[in-house]
Amino acid sequence: MFYLGFAGLLATNVLTLVGLLMAPDLARLFTSENETVLAAYEDRVSQLRLEVDRLQSRHYAQAGDINLQLQELAQTQEVLVEQHQYVRQLVDKAAALGIATASLSGPEMSAEASRAPLLTGSITSGGSASADVAAAAASITAMMNDSRLALAALSEQATSKTDEIMGTLAGIGIRPKLPTFDDSAEGGPLLPPVDGLDSPSLVDDANSVAEALERFRAARDAADLAPIHKPLTAATRVSSIFGNRKDPFTGRLAFHSGIDFAAPRGSNVLSAGHGRVSFVGQISGYGNVVEVTHGNGLITRYAHLSAFLITEGATVDAGTPLARVGSTGRSTGPHLHFEIRRSDTAVDPTRYLNAGRILTKILAT
Repeated sequence: MFYLGFAGLLATNVLTLVGLLMAPDLARLFTSENETVLAAYEDRVSQLRLEVDRLQSRHYAQAGDINLQLQELAQTQEVLVEQHQYVRQLVDKAAALGIATASLSGPEMSAEASRAPLLTGSITSGGSASADVAAAAASITAMMNDSRLALAALSEQATSKTDEIMGTLAGIGIRPKLPTFDDSAEGGPLLPPVDGLDSPSLVDDANSVAEALERFRAARDAADLAPIHKPLTAATRVSSIFGNRKDPFTGRLAFHSGIDFAAPRGSNVLSAGHGRVSFVGQISGYGNVVEVTHGNGLITRYAHLSAFLITEGATVDAGTPLARVGSTGRSTGPHLHFEIRRSDTAVDPTRYLNAGRILTKILAT
């Protein structure tokens, strides 16, 4: 009778708490409900830990073999606590980087969980105490495997975005070096093995996510450095494209080293990317000019300006005001001449601006 009563107590207290932690809540960790779900998850994990500790203390002397099983359950629950810390840290890091993973609810998440007896309410005081403890352990293991699916989805999302960013940057000749990681370096907390939990371990999964996020960060930072943003806020038309054109003064064919944006005099001219202001002054034919030096041997030139808003040596980001539109130098009217130079050779700015539109969409989704 004692074993039956203990089984009932275990089912009522431990299994109910475990049931609260299964796939539906975990699936919402990667939606707009992240913070609320994570907080509830942490609270329930803490409750489960206290409940297992209480049961161990109350029944240590009488439980016999059941006590041993309960100790094993407590050990598995401690692994669950460790696991949640990994998930929490990685979800927070991904959110800070702007990565939102879609909900994971679906057949892969629910299949294993649905086979656990506690989800159907089939564990009762009339069952085997050992079986009930085993069912609790199996349910925790199912939850841990669901967490690993969540980590895998997060890693996949970060890797996919990184590949898109790198491919777009390669299209404009920018190939940043991403961080690499030494697979031979090993360590970390010593966690007990968990029956039914496939290799590689949770630590391996967490490390894979952390590495994917670091690579994403490096790719995103490279995109931030690139001069890929439109240098004017107002809706403006391109009045002259890059390449050979009919010169407006001579009427003969001549090479145009940038693109011209028709814009009202005094409109703000913005930096196309992060960099350092390397020149503020006048250049023959260009009139008043600001130049910004970016990484990868790239320089942007903004010409025919009416006024300067920046000083040489200043560090700027994409969108920082540099000057105002004018018509100084060899110009027929107010406009911005925008030029990109790689290793002092003019290249077509349109390719960079197109890449900027693509990257903005990638980083916004």
